[in-house]
Amino acid sequence: MKERLIELELKIGYKFRDFSLLEQAVMHSSYTNERHLPKYRCNERLEFLGDAVLELVSSEFLFKGSPKMPEGELTKTRASMVCEPSLALCARDIGLGSYLLLGKGEEATGGRLRDSVTSDAMEALIGAIYLDGGFAGAKEFIHRFVLTDLEDKKLFYDSKTILQEIVQAEKLGTIAYRLVKSEGPDHNKSFHTEVLIGNKVSGKGRGRTKKASEQQAAYEAIHSLRRQK
Repeated sequence: MKERLIELELKIGYKFRDFSLLEQAVMHSSYTNERHLPKYRCNERLEFLGDAVLELVSSEFLFKGSPKMPEGELTKTRASMVCEPSLALCARDIGLGSYLLLGKGEEATGGRLRDSVTSDAMEALIGAIYLDGGFAGAKEFIHRFVLTDLEDKKLFYDSKTILQEIVQAEKLGTIAYRLVKSEGPDHNKSFHTEVLIGNKVSGKGRGRTKKASEQQAAYEAIHSLRRQK
């Protein structure tokens, strides 16, 4: 396991002085429960800390980067930047799910790909870096792996709304989402969806929930419409 985590260190460009913090950051509660380890050994306490550090860094980022944005808009924007789907997307970028220590049940039900699990682990990793390298280390990590490609992340997790706005503005017709198929056992289903604009299939998506597959389909449709321009 240590070799795998050293690989993760190389990927994120941060070397831990206290390697046990990284080990704790990837330890899901299902793993500690299964091995009858104390509850505090899992990554939930680090997640609590990382969430607070992330909120401060993202607040500063918005405050300095958008000097005329009112408080209400700052709050709304920050919430969208650090919401579960966005953090899960960041976790996916570094393949964080593949490094997690999970219990057998969580592993069997697709925990490595579950947004709630990977987004929590992302916050735990931030907390671990904060404890190991201080605020500067955590801030550098957040700027590099969370506060990047914000437009594309917004496009991904809010793609259904954005597609609706584009289609209405350009009077392209009505939007309909069609479930093509679902496969796999109940605890690990995969949904395949098409989005139609008028009668034409404009995007296809796949996800662990119907909503996720629709978001992916809308995301593909937006890129398709932009390419046509």
